[in-house]
Amino acid sequence: MKNKLFNGISIAFGVLLLNGGANKFLNYMPVPDNLPEALVKDSLALVEIEWLMPLIAIAEITGGLLILFPKTRALGALVVFPVMIGVLLTHITVAPSGLPIAITIWGILLWILVEYRTKYIALIK
Repeated sequence: MKNKLFNGISIAFGVLLLNGGANKFLNYMPVPDNLPEALVKDSLALVEIEWLMPLIAIAEITGGLLILFPKTRALGALVVFPVMIGVLLTHITVAPSGLPIAITIWGILLWILVEYRTKYIALIK
């Protein structure tokens, strides 16, 4: 049962990352009108660096695809880890209203990291 739940949540996480990455290229999700001013300012700064948002999108898409499949899930978690640090720090410092969702997503990522910890230990040795 735990394995099915873990796989289901991991697949949902992978799809979430794919959606977020694809939206950075295709802009199909509407942006809310009531975003905090600091978040808008930070987002505009990220867009100003022309190569940064595509890089984040590629990391999200690549990580999301890797997380979909159990054989590559451990690598996918490492690929999206830096992006997820940015998401968490953004919600801690600039947009705390999204913090519950960010913490939930981080919980999923940490669960994946813990489940595949033996693979990461092999990288360190």
